[in-house]
Amino acid sequence: MTKHWVAPEFGGSEVLEYVDTEVPAPGTGEVTIDVRAAGMNPADTKHTRQGDPSDLPIPVGYEVSGVISAIGPDTEIASGGGAVGDEVLAFRVEGGWAERITVPAADVFAKPASLDHPQAANLLLAGTTAADMIRVTRAEGRDTVLVHGASGAVGVAVLQLLRPLGTRVIGTASERNADTVRRFGGEWVAYGDGLEARIRDLAPSGIDVALDCVGTDEAVDVSLALVADRSRIVTIAAFGRAQQDGFPAVGGNQPESQAFRDSVRQRLVDLAAAGELEVPVARTFPLADAKEAAELLESQHPGGKLALVP
Repeated sequence: MTKHWVAPEFGGSEVLEYVDTEVPAPGTGEVTIDVRAAGMNPADTKHTRQGDPSDLPIPVGYEVSGVISAIGPDTEIASGGGAVGDEVLAFRVEGGWAERITVPAADVFAKPASLDHPQAANLLLAGTTAADMIRVTRAEGRDTVLVHGASGAVGVAVLQLLRPLGTRVIGTASERNADTVRRFGGEWVAYGDGLEARIRDLAPSGIDVALDCVGTDEAVDVSLALVADRSRIVTIAAFGRAQQDGFPAVGGNQPESQAFRDSVRQRLVDLAAAGELEVPVARTFPLADAKEAAELLESQHPGGKLALVP
């Protein structure tokens, strides 16, 4: 028996329970991972808030990093090879907030040595989301791009993915996070009253693309005011505004986005291995303290990525 976190009823962090579970032995096309770190994302507890009652209890956690403890017959991981003792990361999985997990080998990749386990466990959900936003808006080197929430996990990944293209990126964040935006290649601007005017002063030639990582009305209103082509505005949070105002919203449950995000995982792992994609981790928690960590995550002010360590 091992421990994992589940939501036995619909709700946020307050409903989570730490329970015993039997981890099945891996069959063909599967591997078992002894988890060294589980990534934490806002989506982890958002998806436990509603759904089909037949899905309860819902296992929590989409990405992990750890060590292969068993591998099914005639099985290779997504990056090739794979053997007991190998360090790996996995995304997209179900029930990653766990001591051990058996998952499809197609979702498992060799862990870059440049990343520790908490960093590796937080690489792919934010990274694939950032890449998807860039895909949808067709952002490229000659563009001036506005990123709302540029110091958050997805925003930081966007900055790093656009930097090699030579793209000019203006990123909104609080003053305390200004250095994070600058560190990853963005030009910082404070959000709040007067944001549109400040951005116009910074970019008198205009904004070509807006990527909304926060979902506030301010972010949407400013994007609509500054970007002429609404197909080059995208949000990952303001789904109601996107439908109302006629611009794209993307999520991992959309078939096209899911297929793209799956296809780009190896490229992001390779970028991390080359030192070109960093994952800032603010804090780790013991796995048993996941409820406390989830409360911090839900506060929307964690100060960086969080990880659970068994």
